[in-house]
Amino acid sequence: MYSEDQAKCAWTVARLSKITLLTTVALLTLIYNCQAQDGEEGIRQATQKITGYFEVGIYLMYAIGAVAGIVGAVKTFNKWNSGDPDTTKTASAWFGSCIFLVVVATVLRAMFGL
Repeated sequence: MYSEDQAKCAWTVARLSKITLLTTVALLTLIYNCQAQDGEEGIRQATQKITGYFEVGIYLMYAIGAVAGIVGAVKTFNKWNSGDPDTTKTASAWFGSCIFLVVVATVLRAMFGL
């Protein structure tokens, strides 16, 4: 009835059809299981993550302010000991930058209610 080549071809087509069908079923199952989560839940999770990092960011700003304060104090002290007339300008710039960092951190914490 069928020649040997036709039988091999029919067997290959049948096998490919089964593979295609199984692949399609697997992909449809995967797509069904991987649907996007609820938008409100996603926003809630993002808010929780950002809130967790916010506290670390505030402490980082305080640390940067402390390092800037120490470096500024040393620079001001060296200028004052050397008799530089520009000491007041350096001290006010140093003090202003430290106050700015602390105020920004405090205002951000107050704005976001954390």
